[in-house]
Amino acid sequence: MQFIDVDKVVFAYDNDEETGNTVLKEISLSIKKGEFVALLGHNGSGKSTLAKMFNGILLPDSGDVTVCGMNTKNDETLLDIRRKVGLVLQNPDNQLVASIVEEDVAFGPENLGIDPVEIRKRVDSALKAVDMYEYRDHAAYKLSGGQKQRVAIAGIIAMQPDCIVLDEPTAMLDPQGRQEVMDTIIKLNKEKKITIILITHYMDEAALADRLLILDNGTILTQGSPKEVFSKIELLKRHKLDVPQAAQLAYRLNSCGFKIDELPLNADDCVKMILAQIEKV
Repeated sequence: MQFIDVDKVVFAYDNDEETGNTVLKEISLSIKKGEFVALLGHNGSGKSTLAKMFNGILLPDSGDVTVCGMNTKNDETLLDIRRKVGLVLQNPDNQLVASIVEEDVAFGPENLGIDPVEIRKRVDSALKAVDMYEYRDHAAYKLSGGQKQRVAIAGIIAMQPDCIVLDEPTAMLDPQGRQEVMDTIIKLNKEKKITIILITHYMDEAALADRLLILDNGTILTQGSPKEVFSKIELLKRHKLDVPQAAQLAYRLNSCGFKIDELPLNADDCVKMILAQIEKV
């Protein structure tokens, strides 16, 4: 089932394509319900602009974006779209609006006019989903970066969206914080069946997705499963994009005459690859 459809979307800041500010150039794509998609591309490729199209923060100059059949250009259904698609930004401090964790998570449902009894249930459920329930009475500003980002995600979950768009949610976090957030994202996708759209510069995070969409200069350069995309190392390098370190090692071994049967994307797969090569010697 298609959840989001983007059809020949063009977008230029200042709405003036002739100035050279065109960010998206007749871009088309579809995202299925329950899918985990990673959007990749260098700075200025159009990733964040596209992310803001998914819940109507930005509207196309031409073309259409539809969510469950609802066009983002239709003011009458825009609120319904935003209930279905939540957006988590890079800096969690910019999204925390209350001093206490549970009050912050309750902010979104309160603004939707949800009954207080139902809000209480949603807040508790959302905090448990991101493993932050025990911090519900804590001061939000005292949390670590990873914890703050998980609270920000809980605030979106409490609004019960079908999809969460995350725009570089781990960019400002240390390795532990990154791991906490990625574990949460995977849990929400696999257990809660929430559609995930992740924008990231970290290739090891992208490798966890079901599908990759590579943007370059406002168009889709390539797409496919992580193994399909990361096997195109020469193409990615020409466009100044990285690949996971494990895939890079496999590429170098291939160039040295080794035959790699399956592309590794993480450390465990890399160890298996190396052991397989040793056994052949």
